[in-house]
Amino acid sequence: MTTSGEHADVIVIGLGTIGSMAAWQIAASGRRVIGLEQYGFVHPFGGFTGESRLFRTAYHEGSMYVPLLLRARELWQQLNAITGRDVFLDVGTLSIGVDGDESISNVIASVDEHGLDHERLSADDLRARYPQLRIHDDEIGVLDRLGGGLRPELTVFSGLQLARAAGAQLHDHTRVFSIEHDENGVTVRTDQGVYHADQVVVTTGSWASELDPRIGSVVEVKPLLLTWFMPEDLTAFQPGTFPTFIRDRDGVHFFGAPSLEGYSVKISPSGVLPPVRSVADIDHTLSDEFLSDLGRKAQAFFPSLNPMPVHYSVHHDGFTDGKVPIIDRSADGRVVTFAGLSGHGFKFAPVFGELAAQLVAGETPDLYDERFSLAAHLTR
Repeated sequence: MTTSGEHADVIVIGLGTIGSMAAWQIAASGRRVIGLEQYGFVHPFGGFTGESRLFRTAYHEGSMYVPLLLRARELWQQLNAITGRDVFLDVGTLSIGVDGDESISNVIASVDEHGLDHERLSADDLRARYPQLRIHDDEIGVLDRLGGGLRPELTVFSGLQLARAAGAQLHDHTRVFSIEHDENGVTVRTDQGVYHADQVVVTTGSWASELDPRIGSVVEVKPLLLTWFMPEDLTAFQPGTFPTFIRDRDGVHFFGAPSLEGYSVKISPSGVLPPVRSVADIDHTLSDEFLSDLGRKAQAFFPSLNPMPVHYSVHHDGFTDGKVPIIDRSADGRVVTFAGLSGHGFKFAPVFGELAAQLVAGETPDLYDERFSLAAHLTR
């Protein structure tokens, strides 16, 4: 091992979803930043890949997140403008559920509480506007006009470009072994050398417990399955015609996005794969029987689909009880941690990057909630 002895104001460990945004925004604030990534930049092994993600402000996870989401939307639009790329797709998000069920009721509560731009749709409205769907008489919809789609790989790539442009030094294929506190700051030991900084931001996703075992007691690693299907009429699933969507019925949850690659539509299930002890234990191979059963369930919602995924990918994230994220600053202020994003963290990426910059500056962000702290999770 070679000792680099490099020193920075802030070291960002993990340059995926949150790390790319944090490295950019911390460097843009004028601080010297070193970023460390265990794989290559924009690699296929993390939680962020998979072509698209949903952005929603009408939020069934709880209205406490809406202010963060509104700020995130502003930052997504800024990222579009800065990069000249469509990392945020302004296509809206449609939530469909059985009238009175918890998930759709929470969506309605969030739009009412915060006065969000939306449209409520009856079963007849849904049938008339979205003939792609099979709608039951007891279902209703909420179209979140502030919602849309996100391009995750393009986002991470853009964040790293912006971080470099702001002066960040980024190192790939660098695995971190430990973070050590001393009177001068922190020492980060890696397989490529030793780095020193005043502070460190840990954004290692599903690997977070490797650097802080306490996180392992409150975060469970879960595989996440993404699937794409071929419809009979692809024009019915184009951006501008079909929004991103969430649909819940009879214990079945699907989410997805319009066609972005020209031959299929993303329609993916939630919660169908069991948790694992670590990322290394994830099985990326699924049986024909499993995929066929999944296809039949998807076709029950979208009758024009060929009921077999044309392709799929298995990803992962760390989940907390109640899906509340961990955003924590250590007592000495030297370590800021983001973990346990519970499968819904990508939409927050730019605002979490902004929070990271504020936290390392010693600020208490207006959008921070004490329920995010690691101490709050450990005492639940």
